[in-house]
Amino acid sequence: MSKPFIRNHQYNLIKQQVIQLQRACNNGADPKVIEAVQHSAQSKILESFSDLEESQKDLIAGLEPLRKSEEFQKYLQSLEPFLEEFSTPTNKQIMKLFPKVKKLKVPDLNTIDFQKISYLGWVDNGTNKMFIVYHLDGKLVGVQGRYTPSNKGICFLCNGITDVALFSAITKSKPANASSDYYKAIGNYICTDSHECNKRITNVDTLEKFLQDVLY
Repeated sequence: MSKPFIRNHQYNLIKQQVIQLQRACNNGADPKVIEAVQHSAQSKILESFSDLEESQKDLIAGLEPLRKSEEFQKYLQSLEPFLEEFSTPTNKQIMKLFPKVKKLKVPDLNTIDFQKISYLGWVDNGTNKMFIVYHLDGKLVGVQGRYTPSNKGICFLCNGITDVALFSAITKSKPANASSDYYKAIGNYICTDSHECNKRITNVDTLEKFLQDVLY
């Protein structure tokens, strides 16, 4: 049996494509249209992976013959044992990522399903700060920033239209001739509920680019 290889954002993408194919089937679309939707879905799913083993490709390719609602559900359920867990950090590891934050309020890690998250995010309402923890290039990293609630908007991570806040983090990099008080902040609108954001995110490229811009 193949080891877990499907990350949360990839599973979300698969679900997204399954819903679109299921909708086409339920609406009685022309068989050629259904075939085109299926082909597009399969291509997008495979493109989200790299270096798949043949057994893993065969597992994902199970989407091809599906047409009924119960078949789609069984397909998604068949993938669940292969969900790759976000490597669970300890409270001590998280606190080391934010050494300058006094009395850091770490979320209750026992309440988090680490198979269902792409990043760990939480807000400290007392200080109006947001914290993000992520595995970047095999290393656990953390970013903190000012958290300013806004109206509904588009989250830069999951592209969902929802309640958002402006998340503004100060970069660590400085120009060679910068003065001692120089700083640069990078801001983006992000979901106020990271749990819901993790349920929607289908690509981590934007998240990784943001973290790299802040940290390096």
